[in-house]
Parts: sequence; structure tokens; C-alpha cells
Amino acid sequence: MATTLFTQNTIACIWDFDKTLIPDYMQSPLFRRYGIDEATFWAETNQLAARYKERGYHLSPEIAYLNHLLTYVHEGPLRGLNNKILFECGADIKFYAGLPDFFERSKAYVQDRPEYQKHEISLEHYVVSTGIAPMVRGSAIAPQLDGVWACEFIENPLQPGFLKQKEFPLEASAEIAQIGMVIDNTTKTRAIFEINKGTNKNPAIDVNSQMAAEDRRIPFQNMIYIADGPSDVPSFSVVKGNGGKAFAVYNPAKPEEFAQNDRLRQSGRIDHYGPADYTEASSTAQWVRMHIHQICDRIVADRETAVSLKASKPPRHLNATPEEEALGRAKKIPKQASFLE
Repeated sequence: MATTLFTQNTIACIWDFDKTLIPDYMQSPLFRRYGIDEATFWAETNQLAARYKERGYHLSPEIAYLNHLLTYVHEGPLRGLNNKILFECGADIKFYAGLPDFFERSKAYVQDRPEYQKHEISLEHYVVSTGIAPMVRGSAIAPQLDGVWACEFIENPLQPGFLKQKEFPLEASAEIAQIGMVIDNTTKTRAIFEINKGTNKNPAIDVNSQMAAEDRRIPFQNMIYIADGPSDVPSFSVVKGNGGKAFAVYNPAKPEEFAQNDRLRQSGRIDHYGPADYTEASSTAQWVRMHIHQICDRIVADRETAVSLKASKPPRHLNATPEEEALGRAKKIPKQASFLE
């Protein structure tokens, strides 16, 4: 018997992290812990691609800061850095006003009306970031997240000949030594398709598999993508171009970010924009709530329409008046026969 893979009654809010949920870069607590000048690190990182090009090397800008962190580990300023420390530093990340409470509060929006509860609508929050995954997972917002896509490091890399080994020693004092996962502004779109198709919930589904729209776990029109600026244009385009909503935020203390978001809206890249303020009365929180409700209303309408189309109506008397039809039902049709398959 034919069936769809998912019920499609889930809504996804997909979030960038730096400058979207927090005013600074997430690596700030790490640099403070090790006494490293943050401005110097980023200035060096921004020059890496040009300096390596002078030497005949080509460096992808997206992995420049990850490589530079590993150099800091190898050369000493970040000696001893491991994933446990990165996780611990995540606890010191400071969020914009209203967070992380807004994430928990927004999950209740899909329970605001009886019809939403009837159709078991749920809301999930995802972070898709070019930052560092263990830091996101160690932050105050982590308990409210349903998934994280971000960069990761490997400790204790497997050595030549490892296929012949049965056991692998793990050093308690291991440092990060290799890049395990890179998320950049283009590969963020892959994460969005994984959420769309349900790859993150069912590993048997490959993100590159061809899937009918009705078989995808979270349709694009059930998505809201929230980020801070032009670097997220590829993700804005994927979500908005497929029927979802794209929303940009700005730091209220930086007028240039407001102007940047206004240009994104004028060019059609986003649906709307607002301050990075997630308190209950803020315009941003109200916009997100309104559109979550609109998505809920559409899900309810779509599902109830599907029921009416698939559930046939019972037979009626031909050419009978309403009074005759009512009398016939009362006298001639046995009660147990009033429901037909």
C-alpha cells in the first residue's frame, strides 16, 4: 500500500549563530581563556589567503580560521586545546536579549490553538553555523536545539596502518589536530536540504536522493531561516525561493547593519528584517510568532482538505426532499449500516 514517508506537520526555524543569536563571534570566550588578542587573530586570518597566494598556495577562505586555530595549537598559544575545552568555553557565550528563553517559548506557539494540537504540529530549532560545533553544544541554548551543523575538529587522528589495529589508544590530554567538518556559507545549503529531506532523522535517506515533495520531512514552506547578513544569501535564496520565509536581524547599536538588511529586503533576498532582540514584545519575536501561526494555519488547512478529498460521502436517496431523506434515514436504514467503507 502506497504511503508517504513523513506527515509534514513539523515547522523548522533554522538559525545562523554569530551576529544572529549573539552580538560577538563565538570564539571570544576561547581567546579570553587563553589570553589571546582577538583582533590580532582575526586580522591575521583575513590576510592568510593573500599571503599564501604570494607563495603559490591557494587557500579556501572558509577554512582559513580553522587552519589558523590549529597553527595556534601547534605553535603554543593554544596548546592543550581540545573539544572538551571548546565545549566548556561555550558556556561563556553571551546571547542577545530574550535568549535562550525565546526558543522554549516559541515551541509553545504551535500549541496556541486547539486545531494545532489536533494535528500534532511541532516546532524544531536548528543552528547552521560556520562556527565551532562543540561551542554551540556547550552553550546555554543547546538544550532547545534539535540539531547543530557547524565546524568540528578531530583529536587523536588515526595513524598509518590503522586498518591492521584492533585497538586505538586515546590520550586524555589530546589536542585538536585535524579538521573534521567544515560548514561554510555555501555548504549551509546542504544542511538545509538535510533538514528538508529528513536525512538528520533517518540516516537511510541520502541528501542527494531524489525525493518527491510530499515525501520530504519538512517542506521548505514550513521553514523560517534567520540570519544576519549578506554571507547568508545562499541560504536565504534556497529557503525563500522554495516557499519558505527569510528573515534578517541586525544589532540595534549598529546603523550600518540596519542599512545592510534594508538593502537585502529591497533586492528581494529576504522577506523582512528586525532587531536582534528576542524579548516577547520585540518586533522580531512578534514577526516570528505571526509566521509560525500562519504556517500552522496552512498545515491545518492542507491536512483537513486532504481528509475531505479522501473520505467519500455516504450514499443519498435520489431526488428525495430533505424531509423524505431524513425520514428514510430514521425508518429504513439500520443504524449499523450508516457508515460505509
